[in-house]
Amino acid sequence: MSLMMALITMVTFSFTSCGNDDDDVLPAKPSITLTEVGHDNGKHAHPGHDLHLEADLLAEGLIQRIDIEIHQEGGANKIVEQSYTTGTYIGVRNAEFHEHIDIPADAPLGEYHLHFTVTDKHGQQTTVEDHIELIEGDEDDHDEED
Repeated sequence: MSLMMALITMVTFSFTSCGNDDDDVLPAKPSITLTEVGHDNGKHAHPGHDLHLEADLLAEGLIQRIDIEIHQEGGANKIVEQSYTTGTYIGVRNAEFHEHIDIPADAPLGEYHLHFTVTDKHGQQTTVEDHIELIEGDEDDHDEED
């Protein structure tokens, strides 16, 4: 009788321990904190130069891709569509994004929207938006004085 009870206990235990309920729980969506858009966070850029862009990224599900889009009001006239799918930002949980995004020389002056999207390996996305202005002038206008 003891042998029968031990066998039933082992079979019952093996069935209940095989399931893993944690597989259905997704990690939190990625978070993005834009720390600098333009030199000294001035939120402006110059056609034909680059836009300084920095952000702190956290993706519990590991970063799979980063997409950046800059377009005029209403979604017309996209001047930047850039994706990062390889490199130091990909496959990590935390990243300090620091890039210089080229602005086309023929981009019209005016107000633009920046969309910064991070997608994790589970397909979860977070997008943050900001405004930038393309203005006349030279990138050297903001060099620090010694």
